[in-house]
Parts: sequence; C-alpha cells; structure tokens
Amino acid sequence: MTIVRDISEQDAQAWRALWAGYNAFYETVLPPDVTAHTFNGLLDPSAPMIGRVVEVDGRVAGFSISILHACSWSIAPVCYLEDLFVDPACRRKGLGKALIEDLVELGREKGWSRLYWHTKAGNAQARRLYDLFVPADDFVRYRLKL
Repeated sequence: MTIVRDISEQDAQAWRALWAGYNAFYETVLPPDVTAHTFNGLLDPSAPMIGRVVEVDGRVAGFSISILHACSWSIAPVCYLEDLFVDPACRRKGLGKALIEDLVELGREKGWSRLYWHTKAGNAQARRLYDLFVPADDFVRYRLKL
C-alpha cells in the first residue's frame, strides 16, 4: 500500500537517511545545523515549507520539499518543488510520480496558481518522470551565491 502524507516528527530518522542520499546524489555536504533547520521547517505549520513523504507498506521511501511563495504574475501563491527523492531501492514503482501528483492535488485544493521545479539537464531518470507532467521550458537558471 502506498500513502503520501505530511511529514511528522516520527519520520525524522527515515527522512534524514533519505536526505543524506539526496545530498550524496547532488554531491553536496550540508552542515548538520542546516539539516536540522530544514527538518524543523518542514514540521512548522507557520513556515512556507511543505514536507511530504511517501510510504510503502508503512516504510517511508521518499519525500518532497516544496516552498510556497508569492508571485508578481498572479494573485494566488506559487509552489516551488525544491527537492524530490525516492530511495533507489524503491524506484520505478511510481513513488516519485505519486509525490508530484500529490502536490498537483494539494495545489488545486488550495488554489495555487502553479507548481514548478527544475533538475540537472543530465538527470535522465528524473526528466523522464517530469516529462510525464509537462515539457521543460526554455528558461535558463542563474544562481549567484551571497
């Protein structure tokens, strides 16, 4: 049985293991205080972060982290799907798709104007999934670290 739901305090250990795998995939090392801050933000109902997990037979097998924000082109808020990860042992079972479908449904229920995300150009597995929902657009991302 597959369930997508809000993240909870009881998911801390499973989420941290998945988070470590996600960061390893992107060859990133984050300080422990950033990981703690992120997890705490996912639990805080007043934060603009949305944390969802997908369970398979009672085991957390993936997560999505999204940021809800205002937009100058719409009255309704916009949702940025910042992070999505499924345990490699659980891939190709529709769990990533379920996490995105969950956000689409939440967005429609809550009146968001759009949902968007990005990935590395060479991440073929993720792009196959994302292309099921919408084709990639022609925007180029610029990122200035401060």
